[in-house]
Amino acid sequence: MSRMHSHTHGKSHSVRPVSINVPSWLTYDYAQVSSLILQLSKEGLLPSEIGVRLRDQHGIPLAKPIIGKSVTKVLNDNGVVREMPEDLDQLVKKALGLQKHLRSHNTDHRNVRSLELIESKIHRLSRYYKEKGKLQKNWKYATVIAQLE
Repeated sequence: MSRMHSHTHGKSHSVRPVSINVPSWLTYDYAQVSSLILQLSKEGLLPSEIGVRLRDQHGIPLAKPIIGKSVTKVLNDNGVVREMPEDLDQLVKKALGLQKHLRSHNTDHRNVRSLELIESKIHRLSRYYKEKGKLQKNWKYATVIAQLE
């Protein structure tokens, strides 16, 4: 798959486990993995960070084959609901950081273009999440509103 705003394909990424089946050497069961996910979310970790922590510290390559649903689904089922999806939230934070940078470095034209590209990704993702019902229909990204958050 190619990158959104470049002409390259991009080869750098983490590799998911080859098999989607539960490994035979894994000793965790459904209840243990679910409680680990909830415990890590109480520590303030995002769903992607929870997956990395499960992989690196607990030796769980994928949580979905063990519990039958994704980490975000487990969190939603237990009442840990985020206002915005994680990827959209990270893009908004990145845009805020660039806006802050551009206030003090207003001649940095390369980052002006980067901000435009990030904002277009935000608009595209917000339209998708509104269609899927994961974001309120009246939610709108505006640079002034984003600065207030």
